[in-house]
Amino acid sequence: MLRNGGAGNGGQPWLLRWSSRIRLTWLSFTLFIILVFFPLIAHYYLTTIDDADDAGKRIFGPRTGNELCEVKHVQDLCRIRESVSEELLQLEAKRQELNSEIAKLNLKIEACKKSIENAKQDLLQLKNVISQTEHSYKELMAQNQPKLSLPIRLLPDKDDVTFPLPKSNRNCRLHNCFDYSRCPLTSGFPVYVYNSDDYPFGSSLDPLIKQAFEATVRTNVYVTENANIACVYIILVGEMQEPVMPKPTELEQQLHSLPYWRTDGHNHLIINLSRKSETQNFLYNISTGRAMIAQSTFYDVQYRPGFDIVVSPLVHAMSEPNFLEIPPQVPVKRKYLFSFQGEKIESLRSSLQEVRSFEEEIEGNAPADYDDRIITTLKAVQDSKLDFVLVEFTCKNQPKASLPTEWALCGERDDRLELLKLSTFALIITPGDTRLVISAGCAMRLFEALEVGAIPVVLGEQVQLPYNDVIRWNEAALIIPKPRITEVHFLLRSISDNDLLAMRRQGRFLWETYFSTSDNVFSTVLAIIRTRIQIPAAPIREETAVEIPHRSGKAAGTDPNMADNGDLDLGPVETEPPYASPKYLRNFTLTAMDIYRNWNSAPGPFHLFPYTPFDPVLPSEAKFLGSGTGFRPIGGGAGGSGKEFQAALGGNVPREQFTVVMLTYEREEVLMNSLERLNGLPYLNKVVVVWNSPKLPSEDLLWPDIGVPIMHFTG
Repeated sequence: MLRNGGAGNGGQPWLLRWSSRIRLTWLSFTLFIILVFFPLIAHYYLTTIDDADDAGKRIFGPRTGNELCEVKHVQDLCRIRESVSEELLQLEAKRQELNSEIAKLNLKIEACKKSIENAKQDLLQLKNVISQTEHSYKELMAQNQPKLSLPIRLLPDKDDVTFPLPKSNRNCRLHNCFDYSRCPLTSGFPVYVYNSDDYPFGSSLDPLIKQAFEATVRTNVYVTENANIACVYIILVGEMQEPVMPKPTELEQQLHSLPYWRTDGHNHLIINLSRKSETQNFLYNISTGRAMIAQSTFYDVQYRPGFDIVVSPLVHAMSEPNFLEIPPQVPVKRKYLFSFQGEKIESLRSSLQEVRSFEEEIEGNAPADYDDRIITTLKAVQDSKLDFVLVEFTCKNQPKASLPTEWALCGERDDRLELLKLSTFALIITPGDTRLVISAGCAMRLFEALEVGAIPVVLGEQVQLPYNDVIRWNEAALIIPKPRITEVHFLLRSISDNDLLAMRRQGRFLWETYFSTSDNVFSTVLAIIRTRIQIPAAPIREETAVEIPHRSGKAAGTDPNMADNGDLDLGPVETEPPYASPKYLRNFTLTAMDIYRNWNSAPGPFHLFPYTPFDPVLPSEAKFLGSGTGFRPIGGGAGGSGKEFQAALGGNVPREQFTVVMLTYEREEVLMNSLERLNGLPYLNKVVVVWNSPKLPSEDLLWPDIGVPIMHFTG
């Protein structure tokens, strides 16, 4: 009982637990079936229905028309979707349109900014132009512009045989024997040259000299065929051939019968050129009136300083000198310290008809013959062997003919030149007769010494060297008084190599410019007269260089290294055409002020140049005091840079431009890069490229366009 009852009581919970497990298992199984099989069945059913042929039985397939919007609220949703889509499309179109309009407006804003900057720049330039014009007008009004008239005529208007000549020919000077009225400053210095063949003495002229003279006259810019406007009249009378030389009275009569002689020969120049050292001074006994004389031999009673002209001998009459045979400038010192070869035919002592000692001649009134002392001293220097010197006072062969008391030349010209090429100095002993101020023999020695670079040492301070009134002979030669002959050796040894080279170079310049050819000799004679009467030279003829053809058009960029200049502004790019700088501003002042510089430095006095590196420059304070016409102080005198410089349109001198010259040699890429760097550079006028190569640049080379002309020439 107890067992059954106990068992019954304890089995009820167990049954409950078992039934709970049954229910959970069944529930889990049911859920598993639903979750696994129901999707599979639904998938199968759906796919089977959609694949049916009857389109009307499809549930999720596409339908025609508004079948999907059969339900009212679905239709409303569809309409809302379509409306929203359309509005979105319209808004997107409007957004793109607004973006394009914003971009256009931004471009217009940038263009307006640039236009405003350009307008400001143009306004600034316009203000400066107005200011410059006002200043220029004030300067023009303040300038004194006197009236230019012809010179006053000092001589009679008509030929007057009663018009007195100077008391003697020696008293003739430009102020009393030259008619300035025929030579105005603006006349251009016209010169009329007589044809020597039209007169009897023309047949006696040396043929080579006459041909050389005629060839020179044909190419000279000052020669005119209109004698009525001529300033100077020139007649060639020598060198004459002695066998057929006319008598002095005949030659004087022929000169006085010249068509434009006008009774006294004023404004006439008589030229007697020397091709040989023995040329005679046949004009000594001829009355030349008021005519000037140009020759190589003068006596002191005949020579009129500042009026007559001592000319160099015409050695190279019809041929150019061979510059290849001229020795180089260095080495400075040569084999012989000095050399001299010559022989005196007639001594001064014998001509005095009285024999005196050297000391007696110095104490007396008669001129001393220093030549004996010179011979003794120079032989002593040669015998001392302190330096190599060569002195010969007797010619090995027959000496050349010479004037009395003059040292005759020895040997032929080629032999003398070979000796001078070995000599540092060349001694030139002037004639013993001090009344002979210059002779053709001395002029020949001077010519040969300068030609080969032997520094002339002239013994005799009374000598009148060629063109001595304009040439500084102390820069190319030593002129020593004869009493200092005992000090000559010491003096020559004391000169430094630097000074020797400077004198040799200056002598070479003088020889090439004034002595070497017939053209140079004739041009020098005319330049002497023109300088004396202060007429400017003819402007240099502009030679048009042959430009190398080249293609341009390549757009030049901006150099990044030059683009960022910080606060520095190089100024505005000029839009006006290139402005040519004023030329020939010192036509008359150059002739009057720089005479010695023009004559003693390259290129010489024969031409006027647009500009020279020797033009004087005013100090900065002078320009502020009103001395500089066209000067515009930056900032009204306060100065400045950058903006102030830009506002001044180029600084103190407005509209001033510059030219860039480039030298190149087969470096095309470097050249193109250098040219592109100049793109947009303010105040640049043009670029000149000198191509220093026999090989021309490539034909397909494209040159950059930098806004200014690029001129290309071969060097």
